Amino acid sequence: MASALSLARRGLGGTWPNPAVGCVLVNSGNVVGRGWTQVGGRPHAEIEALRMAGPDAKGGVAYITLEPCSHVGMTRSCAEALVEAGIQRAVFAVRDPDHRVDGRGCEILTNGGVEVTEGLCSAEAMELNIGFFTRVKTGRPLITLKLASTLDGRIAAHDGSSRWITGEEARAQVHMLRARVDAVMIGSRTLSVDNPDLTCRLPGLEMCSPVRVIVDSKLCSQLDSKVVSSALTVPTWVITIEGADKGRKDALTGNGVTVVEVPSNLSGKVEIGAAMKALGDRGLTHVVVEGGGELAGALINDRLVDRLVWFHAPKILGSTGVPSVVTSDFVSISDSCVFQRISTSARGGDSMSQFVRIE
Repeated sequence: MASALSLARRGLGGTWPNPAVGCVLVNSGNVVGRGWTQVGGRPHAEIEALRMAGPDAKGGVAYITLEPCSHVGMTRSCAEALVEAGIQRAVFAVRDPDHRVDGRGCEILTNGGVEVTEGLCSAEAMELNIGFFTRVKTGRPLITLKLASTLDGRIAAHDGSSRWITGEEARAQVHMLRARVDAVMIGSRTLSVDNPDLTCRLPGLEMCSPVRVIVDSKLCSQLDSKVVSSALTVPTWVITIEGADKGRKDALTGNGVTVVEVPSNLSGKVEIGAAMKALGDRGLTHVVVEGGGELAGALINDRLVDRLVWFHAPKILGSTGVPSVVTSDFVSISDSCVFQRISTSARGGDSMSQFVRIE
């Protein structure tokens, strides 16, 4: 199962709207097939492993990180494929919460004469696909907020300069994070000020760049920005309010940008909860938010940040610097969004801390 989990991780960031699954087929003590969910979610891990194993799958044991699917789409279900291959036993880590599965895959296997064992390494499997489980449960993707700041929480100096607060090793870690999520999100001000690429540029992982999402209530994203001008190469979505300016919308879509309209809040800006729901509806399971302070504040205000990755550089800018989170709803300690730290490590001269929200 540990091997199957390792295989599943290869698919992270590229399998949405499906989960990243791994499968190992064993017969007579030998591994005869291995597979993981392919880019775009098809073929599934079990089908890949069965293809490798061929007739050697008969009488074998399948170790799978998620309950085999039971729904029939362009191909037969994975549960049916395993039965037809003649496997003797199936061991899977956790049930698939998708209403189309959720125990039905297990039922197909049992009815087909396959011995089923459930729950091996379930915690690890849940964590691996936490974005998929979050989307099924809440209708929105898992949201990880990435912040890179000085020790006093500033993401830019008073003059607006922000490159580079953190060092090369910390920035490489951010690129690795991008390679393992479905989408990276920023606000329109960050686009205007920083003009980022928002791609993964680690050697060998250039093809793992996620969908780029810009929250832009006024559709002011520049057509010559790096993100918009390369939208035909790397998928780029702009989230704006309903009734957006048609001319601006047509200009963006003409550049290959997908424009997503959602309701506005009382301030006339994108209603951030509706935006996250729209991303979930489009199949995204894990989004990392990289800036800026207003977008971070809006997500924290609405308790939408599930994970926090915070890089601290050993620098201090003082009160004139740009804050990492801009929020207006919290007036006392009891209002605060509370996180639990799960790890801290060094990245060159900087530190990286990871947190999960607990309330």
